Amino acid sequence: MKRSITRATAGLAALALVAGACGSDDDSSADDSGDAEETADTEAAADEAEAESDEANDDVDADADAEETEDTAAADDAAESDAGGECDEPESVSLQLQWFTQAQFGGYYAAIDQGFYEDQCLDVEIKEGAVEIVPQTELANGNADFAIAWVPKALQTREAGAEITNIAQVFERSGTLQVSFADAGITSPADFEGKTIGNWGFGNEYEVFAAIGEAGLDPASDVELVGQQFDMVALLEGEIDAAEAMTYNEYAQVLEAVNPDTGELYQPEDFNVVNYEEEGVGMLQDAIWADSTRLADDEAYRDQAVRFVAASLQGWAYCRDNVEECATIVTDAGSTLGASHQQWMMNEVNKLIWPASGESIGLIDQEAWDRTVEISKNTPNLEGATVLAEDPAEGAFTNDIVTEAVALLGDVDLVGADFAAIEVTLNEGGE
Repeated sequence: MKRSITRATAGLAALALVAGACGSDDDSSADDSGDAEETADTEAAADEAEAESDEANDDVDADADAEETEDTAAADDAAESDAGGECDEPESVSLQLQWFTQAQFGGYYAAIDQGFYEDQCLDVEIKEGAVEIVPQTELANGNADFAIAWVPKALQTREAGAEITNIAQVFERSGTLQVSFADAGITSPADFEGKTIGNWGFGNEYEVFAAIGEAGLDPASDVELVGQQFDMVALLEGEIDAAEAMTYNEYAQVLEAVNPDTGELYQPEDFNVVNYEEEGVGMLQDAIWADSTRLADDEAYRDQAVRFVAASLQGWAYCRDNVEECATIVTDAGSTLGASHQQWMMNEVNKLIWPASGESIGLIDQEAWDRTVEISKNTPNLEGATVLAEDPAEGAFTNDIVTEAVALLGDVDLVGADFAAIEVTLNEGGE
């Protein structure tokens, strides 16, 4: 704008000189020689004014161009900073897992290994989980900046007073199964009647109770529910009729075991599987949770949350496209599981994430959220208590963080419309 105003002013000055020299119609009585001399002087003056104007314009143009270049560079620097570009020193944040190092959390380990967190100016510490560690409680108590937790468990903790918010729903589908030997004849939850049904407890049993209720069975009298270790030993040794399992972990354990009748590994046809997602009682599982109060009051923390989610989603996209490599990344990070088991897990976890049902992974689907809440409110346990007593209070989830995170990633494919699982061959013991 400064440049155009200067040019206009200089042009008007030159025109004013010319107009003044020409005079009005009343000056026509002057002699020809005077007119010629005056005209020459006027033209010279006009030329000189025009030259000075051009010179001034050149100076202004140079200054404006320099200013514009500086502004553009500043804008580029700002854009680079917003996109997680160079930074003086990465900011330290921590992530609390809900279990030990394994491919269930492959996207986060890949984000470290591939430098995605570093690209977002973050130095991420991943804290392993264990039976006695409740990730959402660790988050609420300030022992971690972010946490991975199943939605019904976290909502129950939130109802008890924890100020936490779901900022990215990574798993879109439930991976919980009930596995039995084929000759037990258990092909649906209705077949649980009169059977011994294992479950892990610790909030992992909610879908089991929901399936029993949907089948019209009373969990206190129609089914014998027993505590189960986090393995498939009780099923394989005949102590229970059906065992709780995850598609990506315990189900693989039975397929890695040797059938004593054949001397070969068990095959899928040796088992029946009840898939709780397919039964309509699947509940939202692995999500990224953040501190609600800090999100509202601490702009720096909120910015970290956006960048953390962005890099995490990029890590998951990397594991979608590099299954074997991500399995190796997790193994190198300290997992004690075998190579084929780890590949199986990575492959099955991808099925729970990809393809995204909406515009990106991480976005919370309202229908899936409402289903999880309704099951949590209406499924009684053996004592008659439900997971939730009422609807979650406002702020239980937000899609704002994911939306901003996706914008940071540009053309990274976060939908995976062409996703196709690979074939994984399991070896004995998962080796």
